[in-house]
Amino acid sequence: MIQLQKGQYQTRIAKIWKWSSYGLGAFLLYIVAVYFNLFWLFGGMPSPQELENPKSKVASILYSEDGKELGKYIRENRSPVEYEELSPNLIKALLATEDARFTQHSGIDLRSIFRAITHLGTAGGGSTLTQQLAKNLFDTRHNEDEAEEGKSYKGFLGKIPVIRTFIAKTKEWILAIRLEKRYTKQEILKMYLNEVEFGNNSYGIRVACKTYFGKDVNNVTEKEAATLIGMLQNPSLYDPRRHPDRCLQRRNVVLGQMNKYGYISQEESLSLQGKTLGLNFKVENQNTGDAPYFREAIKKQLQAIIAELNTTRDEADKLNLYTSGLRIYTTIDSRMQNYAQVSLDNHMRDQQQKFNAHWRGRNPWVDERMHEIKGFLKDAMKRTQRYKSLMVEYDGDEDAVWKILKTPVKMTVFSWQGDKDTTLSPLDSMNYYKRILNCGFMAMNPNDGHVKAWVGGINFKFFKFDHVRQSKRQPGSTFKPFVYAAALENGVADLCDYVVDQPVTFGREDGLVGKPWTPQNSEGRYSYANMSLRHAMGLSINSVAAGLMKKLSPQKVAEFAHRAGIQSALNETPSLCLGASEVSVYEQVAAYCTFMNEGERIDPILILKIEDKNGNELKRFETTSKKVISSTTAYQMTHLLKGAIQESGGTAEGLKKYNCSQGNDIGAKTGTTSNYSDGWFMGVTQNLVAGVWVGGDDRSIHYRNIALGQGAKMAMPAYGKFMDMVYADKSLAIAGFKKEPFRKPKDADLGCNQTYIVTDSTGVQQQATKPKEDEEGFLK
Repeated sequence: MIQLQKGQYQTRIAKIWKWSSYGLGAFLLYIVAVYFNLFWLFGGMPSPQELENPKSKVASILYSEDGKELGKYIRENRSPVEYEELSPNLIKALLATEDARFTQHSGIDLRSIFRAITHLGTAGGGSTLTQQLAKNLFDTRHNEDEAEEGKSYKGFLGKIPVIRTFIAKTKEWILAIRLEKRYTKQEILKMYLNEVEFGNNSYGIRVACKTYFGKDVNNVTEKEAATLIGMLQNPSLYDPRRHPDRCLQRRNVVLGQMNKYGYISQEESLSLQGKTLGLNFKVENQNTGDAPYFREAIKKQLQAIIAELNTTRDEADKLNLYTSGLRIYTTIDSRMQNYAQVSLDNHMRDQQQKFNAHWRGRNPWVDERMHEIKGFLKDAMKRTQRYKSLMVEYDGDEDAVWKILKTPVKMTVFSWQGDKDTTLSPLDSMNYYKRILNCGFMAMNPNDGHVKAWVGGINFKFFKFDHVRQSKRQPGSTFKPFVYAAALENGVADLCDYVVDQPVTFGREDGLVGKPWTPQNSEGRYSYANMSLRHAMGLSINSVAAGLMKKLSPQKVAEFAHRAGIQSALNETPSLCLGASEVSVYEQVAAYCTFMNEGERIDPILILKIEDKNGNELKRFETTSKKVISSTTAYQMTHLLKGAIQESGGTAEGLKKYNCSQGNDIGAKTGTTSNYSDGWFMGVTQNLVAGVWVGGDDRSIHYRNIALGQGAKMAMPAYGKFMDMVYADKSLAIAGFKKEPFRKPKDADLGCNQTYIVTDSTGVQQQATKPKEDEEGFLK
């Protein structure tokens, strides 16, 4: 009997071994089938090359010329970190919570798998950090992006729900082992923390630390590390802003785990668990960064460059602006960019207060007679894409469309006191935004073409339209220097000529169609006084500019302006002398740089070089220049431009109250368009040319009088504040941006030899002679 039982036992053991061998063999065959994608049932596996260089979606970063980060091109906001940069607190929290036996296994932890199976997942999952890294790196569960690129890791069986999960898990086991063979434990930890998502478009630990605590990865405390690592289980569920109580509870679980595995004491754990989350939350997106308008302005140029670079690259190695982690080095100076932003913010806040007070109780949209334009808001709404889309959606039913447009909804609007949550109808929202003044500012080094600062508006989040390059407005009197320079270049005028402020009339002989036109001065009268060219330009006398235009012709002025750097089409009519054709701030600054660069037109350069994520240079950019006007004309223009500040009654005489004008060669030109729709200011020094525009986005919205609506009030203060901050920065002085005289070309001549009598606007007669230079080279 005993012998029989013993035989039965041995038979059972043999069967168990037999079927176990079958099972093990079948499992090994299954592993091999998955690895080699047998009959295309299981989907492919990453190649050795992909394993060697796994691709992460890394945001491309924009850097200033002085090495500061300006912003990113973001889809998944991720910035890689090296292991050595990581705070030990992060590593301790991660290992204690996600994989306590990380240093003891080779990618698969059988003990954890057995625990997960026996406890049905209640005692933690069975995946190691390496398996999780494999899942994140190669998207074994979803892989939508790879499918879009024509490379999917899913086979025919991947369409069956339960089987799909088991196959994905198998691939993660295989990939985990391969990753462990290829990389060190430290490299795996680094890769894991660079890859994981923390919610709020924060990918990777560096961005997470910055988003939630405003810190770098090497400064994170134990409780902050516990908060971040705790979020990994479910970033949405444990979002500290939306669910602070859940996040706090989860953080305390992590602190408990850190105590359990000996990383912190029980006393430390309990003490930390009693503290608040201590968030310093700030999401980084396309609206943030130091130069958002500039970043958007060069995006098309960058995409074209990348497309060109991709023509010589393999398909798998193609570059993408949003995911390739490119390092883009620009000409922007972070210090000047900051000073420009601060000066514009302060100035525009002040301008908006004055504008609101100026129009209090009235609507600011008026016609040329300063009468309110009836139906202005409705007409403006009809031009919007939203109105047109609603009309299509509601089959042209205007009543239904206007009902929607007059229905209040919750929204966040811009205000100078910060973003404001309110309830407005779309029509009320338009009413609110139409009253807001905007601005554009650009500064450029005329010697090398480097654009140093770019502010395209008052707030990129709410006003995406760029007023530096995208917007074109009438420049008013800031166009007059091209008229004067064309006159000098063409021999129509000499620097020391004297002119008379008197009416000049254009008729058919000047190509004018219709009634004759006699330009008026801003005061509406003529002084009939003799004055130097510099005095006339300094006081922005319209009649003198008109007289020069009549001698030259609009065609010659337009041709000269284009040579100097204006790119926009110009209306070749007499009104061009007063700046009636629209141009951009970008063009004006570039063209004024020609005067400061000895007649060499230098094209603005925005990008210096592009590197890949590993620091390999992909492309470098150089400045291009061309001699377009004589050195003498260019130098004479620097003398004329100083007149706006130095001549009695000059339109930029107010700049004298700013430090930037003291002990410095500085020239300027103000501009004010008809009805005060646009306020301009152009300032030039030997190393920096800057332009400012201020106005309403709609030309019908403006001040009612010249006291408030002139360029000297609307735009000049922003320039003065900016330049004062630039000159106060000693580091910029070291970089070459300091007070100094205008550079005199070797072959330049002021060409002013005679002595003559001039009468200023007050009737006082003075003797005028050739402009002299003082001992330091400053023109008197």
